[in-house]
Amino acid sequence: MIVYKKTQHLRLTRAHVPEPPYWAATTIAPYSPRRASPIAIDYIDLRASCADRFEVTVCENVRDDLERTTARHPLHAPVLIDATEFAEVIFRRGQETLQFCAEQQVAALHLVSARGELPAEIQDDAVVAIAPWPIEFARIEMLFAEAKERGLRWGVVIPIIYPVTTDLTALAELAELAKKYAASFFAGAPVELDATARNALARSLTGDDHNDTYEMLFHADLGPIRLATERHIAALAGEINAEDFVIPPRWDRRTNWNGAVLLTLLANRILAMNRDEDLAWRLTRSAKVIAQLEKPIERVAQAASLSIIDSLDEISIDLLTEWLETGRSSFAGHIEKQWRLRRDSGMD
Repeated sequence: MIVYKKTQHLRLTRAHVPEPPYWAATTIAPYSPRRASPIAIDYIDLRASCADRFEVTVCENVRDDLERTTARHPLHAPVLIDATEFAEVIFRRGQETLQFCAEQQVAALHLVSARGELPAEIQDDAVVAIAPWPIEFARIEMLFAEAKERGLRWGVVIPIIYPVTTDLTALAELAELAKKYAASFFAGAPVELDATARNALARSLTGDDHNDTYEMLFHADLGPIRLATERHIAALAGEINAEDFVIPPRWDRRTNWNGAVLLTLLANRILAMNRDEDLAWRLTRSAKVIAQLEKPIERVAQAASLSIIDSLDEISIDLLTEWLETGRSSFAGHIEKQWRLRRDSGMD
């Protein structure tokens, strides 16, 4: 049972450095996090839970609260709007938040899920991320088709939940739909399962291998299978000519925030692959410096060189300089190739 309750306030958080998977400087959630049944995903904290009864709070007046909240501290782009689940169909508070961002000329990433809906109106530089959860292919295809028909900037972010969205057949079908409807990105977001979510998933198990799956749910570390699936999804993205990470709005601009996104993305992947921990932390430190730098790095590079910025290591300087000049980084491309690894590679 889901009970909706009005509240005066929405959830608004700010970040000083970009973090995966959404890379947001500001996150706005007009609803409380747990609002679906039987599995409720908190798409911001990336945790899943289950309960017989959820009380969902809904911001009563989004505009008033945002105007009050941003009077002293304006919104910083990119903004993530959590408009997932059926609550958005009923109340459309995510749509109201998106409209406010458009009026403030702040670029937004609008996150929806399979049982939600796409925003009726959307500014040109906004990006829509569709989370295909629950796996209801008919509904998912309807959203993908609508996104393409309306010419939206959109992509797919898959909540990685064992054993549902770690299934290779399901992922292949999602990739085909993403290709068919021209998704610009196809990425995974690992989700932690609390005990209630594990129990709910265990109760739904059928088939000959349900004993092994049950054993995995309760007696194994799910981290390796989530990581392997995230890399598998990245490999599928490459096969359908989509980016393998969530593309923030205005990604084509050479901003400090986007530069920090690039460095953080590389650092996280290097750490996850156990490649070069020291390099990963140097990239992470450089990302923090760039994100908090007041002067645009594009202007610094034009006037002199990024080497005049304190605390930037040589690799960060080289790859950011190449990125500023060409929009690409050969080092990033090298890491991307290593990162993209199918779970079924080498199998007959």
